[in-house]
Amino acid sequence: MTNSRLERVYAYHSDSKHRPERYAPGPGHLDWSTQPDPFRVFDGAPVIALPLSADQCPVPFSAVRAGQRAAASAVDLAHLGLLLELSFGLSAWKSYGGARWALRCNPSSGNLHPTECYLLTDTRPGLAGGVYHYRSRDHCLERRARDEATPPDAHPHDGIVLALTSIHWREAWKYGLRAYRYCQHDVGHAVAAVAYAAATLGWRVVRLPWTDAQLGRVLGVDRTGEFDPDEHEAADLALWVGCGPPAVAAIDALPRVPRRFQGKANRLSAGHVRWPGIDLVHQACERRGAAQAAPEEPVRTLPELPSLACEATAADLIRGRRSAVAFDGRTRLPAAAWFALLDALLPRASRPPFDCWHRPPRVNLLLFAHRIEGVTPGLYILVRDPGSLAELREGLRRDWRWGPVAGAPAHLGLYQLAEGDVQTLARSLACHQEIAADSCFAVAMLARFDAALVEGPWCYRELFWECGLIGQALYLEAEAIGLRGTGIGCFFDDAVHDLLGIRDTRWQTLYHFTVGGPLEDARLRTDPPYTHLREHRP
Repeated sequence: MTNSRLERVYAYHSDSKHRPERYAPGPGHLDWSTQPDPFRVFDGAPVIALPLSADQCPVPFSAVRAGQRAAASAVDLAHLGLLLELSFGLSAWKSYGGARWALRCNPSSGNLHPTECYLLTDTRPGLAGGVYHYRSRDHCLERRARDEATPPDAHPHDGIVLALTSIHWREAWKYGLRAYRYCQHDVGHAVAAVAYAAATLGWRVVRLPWTDAQLGRVLGVDRTGEFDPDEHEAADLALWVGCGPPAVAAIDALPRVPRRFQGKANRLSAGHVRWPGIDLVHQACERRGAAQAAPEEPVRTLPELPSLACEATAADLIRGRRSAVAFDGRTRLPAAAWFALLDALLPRASRPPFDCWHRPPRVNLLLFAHRIEGVTPGLYILVRDPGSLAELREGLRRDWRWGPVAGAPAHLGLYQLAEGDVQTLARSLACHQEIAADSCFAVAMLARFDAALVEGPWCYRELFWECGLIGQALYLEAEAIGLRGTGIGCFFDDAVHDLLGIRDTRWQTLYHFTVGGPLEDARLRTDPPYTHLREHRP
């Protein structure tokens, strides 16, 4: 690490902040003629169709939420198809007038989906050993590379590797400089989506300690001649997904396997706008050298998660998740349900999505409570990391109340900062968006910023990934109680800090969210995701 790299991260973070008097640099208008294709395709790569089986997945969401796992399923083509269908697959098609667009199981800023998914596997029935790209539109694998040799310590059949990359241009087309942040949110959303989907199969998810360069070579995304130079894919991270923990020798052997690549990435846009600031922060945040696995941190013992009255299967809930576009401004959430939802955001070693995140929590939650039955409207804070409580109290305004919340479980770490109507405040901080005020409650995620970056500039990405994990948990928890959530990427960063009395960068807000009773747009038509395939698939 060099100081210049860290300085670039801090510079980007400051330059990409929205302010009431000046939004972060953006395109100014949407050039629809260059709107990126939402689906990456590798022309010339062999295609392996995957079975569609989410309709036959009986696992209740309540069991997944509680960390209950049945016996692990076989790691075969059918179950890999289910894993991908529930994590990166389509959830529906929407249409209005002459426009039609797809929704997916993994949330994405602006539904632009910069995150791409790859699979690395050894040879198994129906699937040769190699590198595959998942094409969600057609629920199929495109074989990017076939293993030309199998070393004696090749990984066994009890797991595979899922790897994620980001196409920054997909977000920058709409959001400009701030797009790098949103790409990292979406990586966190995707990791959480994998964790939930894997749990339905009894599988575990473990992050692998590969460098970005290693991962780029393994996936072939460093092969510049096969990608448009303005649409390159940035290597993000690799996950082991399987019946048990990965064998170290097997994982170490994967990057050394000789492979022959084939296929060329489709061009996503007819034209591009360059954002040098994104390239600079991406280079600064690259994990280089011999990456070490994150140390296993002891997870504090917490009581069992309170149950919710949710009878939906995990598959139905995951595929039914939507981002709300408006709230009714009337729905009220019972206090007990609010406490249970917040409890699900605390890290527990046995339950998704945080069972795959082997780091102490670095993100706490500022809460704008609007319509919680039995809870006084006002500002609250959920301290997910009890070890940061003293630092939080010291770093925020000294006149905050830090009072207990009646009825809240003692382990929850929920405190009242101030009481009163905070709807106007929430709306103004979220770039004047009504969804932050018309909901039951809104969230500002506060990251322990400086302390994380001491470890290295690459931790800038990890902070957003953790926020994305929390966001996906909020999405599904909201659906489980009959509400709906939506992530908010547009907010006035330093106005939030000014409200809290933050005068430095020890704490920074990175992602906002809101949950409430949704207003549905009756003009939109909704169609099932894979009707065009079911006539030809089992």
